Amino acid sequence: MAMPFPKYNEARMNFLAHLYLARSDEELMLGGLIGDFVRGSLALKRFPAGVETGILLHRRIDRFTDGSREATELRRRFPGRFRRFAGIVLDLAFDHELARRWPEFSEISLEDFDREVRLLLARHGELVPERLDRFMHYADQRGLFAAYRFENEMLYSLAGLGTRMRRANPLDRVGEIWPDLREPCREAFAKLFPRVQNEVDDWLKRRSTSTGS
Repeated sequence: MAMPFPKYNEARMNFLAHLYLARSDEELMLGGLIGDFVRGSLALKRFPAGVETGILLHRRIDRFTDGSREATELRRRFPGRFRRFAGIVLDLAFDHELARRWPEFSEISLEDFDREVRLLLARHGELVPERLDRFMHYADQRGLFAAYRFENEMLYSLAGLGTRMRRANPLDRVGEIWPDLREPCREAFAKLFPRVQNEVDDWLKRRSTSTGS
């Protein structure tokens, strides 16, 4: 029996990439996880400085990725009714590609990385938004994030996202266009992800210099 998809109001789900790009820094990882659940600058002040930096890094990664030529070109490949939802699909497609190629990027297994994330959240439970907590309960049941390496899990997650969006959407039918997008997404990830990693390192270095930390 399929688990119900958690109901919360955010559409983005590229958690794995944000976690990996936090460079094993616990506060940056936590900020990367909760970044989509925090709005505005005032809301940042309730978090420790390191977590606040992680949230800002999350936003920087999203802007850099969304504005990249690879993402722009990929969005143009989506047929009519799918195009306005292309960003959602690409978020999860890039997490899928990272999970699929995980051994190239990390010396620990994706399953062990998964467990580390759960332990991190348990240590900082007082900072975890309720909506993220609900998602992580769902993720535990589905075996995420390790299961993102499988295409069927990515497509299932996209369909689940579609059920909680207020407007009509075709996310439950992404499987119909995925065969035409698979290779372009893989090629785009291979070109873009190294640049995202460099941008993260440069951003953190600039921030460290400007704050004197």
